[in-house]
Amino acid sequence: MSSDNTYDVTAWPHGDPHQDIGEVINSIIADVKARQSAPDIGDGGKPGAVIHIPPGDYRLRTQVLIDVSFLRIEGAGHGFTSSSIRFNVPEGEWPGLHELWPGGSRILVDIAAADAQDESAGAAFLVARSGSPRISSVEFAGFCIDGLHFVGDQPGENPENSYANGKTGIHVRDANDSFRITGMGFVYLEHALTIHKADALSIHDNFIAECGSCIELRSWGQASKITDNLIGAGPHGHSIYAESHGGLLITANNVFPRGASSVHLHGVTRSSVTNNRLHSFYPGMMVLAANSSENLVGSNHFLRDHEPWTPFLAVDNGLDDLFGLLAINGSDNSIIGNHFSEVIDAESVRPAGVAPVIIRLVAGRDNYIASNHVVGLDVATSSSDSCFEAQVDALLATHASRRLAVTAVLVDPTATGNTILDSGRDDEVVVDLAANAFRPTPAIGAGVRAESTPLPAGVVALGDRRVDRR
Repeated sequence: MSSDNTYDVTAWPHGDPHQDIGEVINSIIADVKARQSAPDIGDGGKPGAVIHIPPGDYRLRTQVLIDVSFLRIEGAGHGFTSSSIRFNVPEGEWPGLHELWPGGSRILVDIAAADAQDESAGAAFLVARSGSPRISSVEFAGFCIDGLHFVGDQPGENPENSYANGKTGIHVRDANDSFRITGMGFVYLEHALTIHKADALSIHDNFIAECGSCIELRSWGQASKITDNLIGAGPHGHSIYAESHGGLLITANNVFPRGASSVHLHGVTRSSVTNNRLHSFYPGMMVLAANSSENLVGSNHFLRDHEPWTPFLAVDNGLDDLFGLLAINGSDNSIIGNHFSEVIDAESVRPAGVAPVIIRLVAGRDNYIASNHVVGLDVATSSSDSCFEAQVDALLATHASRRLAVTAVLVDPTATGNTILDSGRDDEVVVDLAANAFRPTPAIGAGVRAESTPLPAGVVALGDRRVDRR
């Protein structure tokens, strides 16, 4: 140890971190609590500690219980690599692979939790402390939490594709303040991050993918941010989920398929979802539910296309194309300047023959929808056994046999007093004009003057411009 409050799990004299790092970290936390027992010594007394995890594989058989503030657990690399791709490669080809498992400072979650009734029982790290003040300033940085295997019901008779094993990376049970989760890797966990009652939480610059659900902010919370992460959940879970939060900032995230939703907000108010790249294989990419109100959704790129990878071709989230890529139940929201690409085979639309809905106002009033751009393309579907090549080919393909007819905005009868501006042509928006305000995106040719209309004196026509030389 370089100081009394800095620990290295490989140098701690109690336990073997490679066989059970949970036991080792719990022993270190007990030491911190024993040495920092007085709450006030010279205007201090409880500075917390740093626990360092060097690069290596560390099996976790005992859950880590964190009940002290100012604790930082740090590693030397998030170590993510795709376990899903490897588990769908024939086992006979494994000897030719450069790596089989994630790396860096890697925690191997080896807790038998598939049948646990309490979700927190399967957590590698449980943060739990009631009373006052709230537990504060706990940090997780720069290491990998790996759930190893999925074991549930599966598509294609491969349990590794089920996204189910009862394991959680980090579960925060009690009210907390100023937590930081940065530079982490999470893979093959049914729940990567589940955090209750968060205040001023920062989830930043992490790689959270191939997990059943990635980020779940539950109970209630405020003033938190989810920024600059690479995220991808399973078809029955959420990539980003928040409930009863205010002042939440979700920005600059790159959200991959195949989560049931990319962003799901339940009773969230006065929050911002901006400048994210969202990619999904299903409708319901973003859901504002349970009267989520006064939120800004702006400058996001939505892409919905087809699953190209053979093991998951029969998998979906159970929603049809009338649900909408963005579904809103709430009031006073601003949906401004987003780009939507719906790139699918028209033959796959469900119910058959309908125009897929892009933005749907389900309920609420005084929502403002403006300057959103919608691209609909009808493309032939294709698939491949190579996950990486199939997804890259699908992303780069821009050719289409024809445009896909879409409903850019659908306003349900239960949504009134809303304003829809320049977010779809007149024939692409379904709205009750007696109950809502609507200005269509101009159609090509709709504003062209008749050829016989004379130019004002001194105005010279230059192509499609008019130059006033008076």
